[in-house]
Amino acid sequence: MLSTAAAVRAARPDADLVLSMDPDHMPWGARAPEAIVGRVLAGARAALGAGGPGEAGAEPPDAIVVPCNTASVHGLASLREAFEPRIPVIGTVPPIKPAAARGGPVAVWSTVATSRSRYQQRLIEEFGQGVEVVPVPCPGLAEAIESAAPEAIDAAIAHAAERTPPQTTAVVLGCTHYDLVEERISEALGGRAEMFTAAGAVAAQTLRRLGIPASPELPLTGGVTVLASGRPTRLPAAARAYPSGAALARVPQP
Repeated sequence: MLSTAAAVRAARPDADLVLSMDPDHMPWGARAPEAIVGRVLAGARAALGAGGPGEAGAEPPDAIVVPCNTASVHGLASLREAFEPRIPVIGTVPPIKPAAARGGPVAVWSTVATSRSRYQQRLIEEFGQGVEVVPVPCPGLAEAIESAAPEAIDAAIAHAAERTPPQTTAVVLGCTHYDLVEERISEALGGRAEMFTAAGAVAAQTLRRLGIPASPELPLTGGVTVLASGRPTRLPAAARAYPSGAALARVPQP
């Protein structure tokens, strides 16, 4: 969730954020859909119960953002049934449509499970707009990023780059983990392909659903509350190793 949360914070530095992680039950990708739904609902309820930075008794968050493709695929409908219209729920969809709109060929980098999923295939069929769209499974990349392990990250990127068609001009980062190493992916592909991520679009949609404008010029006054499977904690060191995580760890100005 780091890239999406950082995009929201960049657009609204005054916004209080609650980052509800689930390290006790990760990874989710191999779990049955109903188990993922349970974890998504648990994470949302923990965030709503946290109330956000500030004094005890603070109002619950104004919106629920699901900055994960797996969580969105399996849990979005249940979240909306549970919380909307009282609280808007914003999901994440790989940006295949804008990538295809600029022309192809397009490669969609995603986890092995997602690359084989009917969900991703439907997105390609719906938004491919007649251009060549090639799924590229990236075994081990999300896990390497999660651990902030440079050698494992480089090896996983190299593996996926070798399987990316040489004529590719656009790459969709179909896992939000991959946003954190976007520059490394671009370098591995020789800079020939434009990168497409969902973080900015999700942040913009969040503000639209809330009816508030982006105001990046505001001073940084919003705090960040971090939950680990419902327990208050600090942003993990591995997360702070990335620019997005470091930005979220910045202390608000009084």
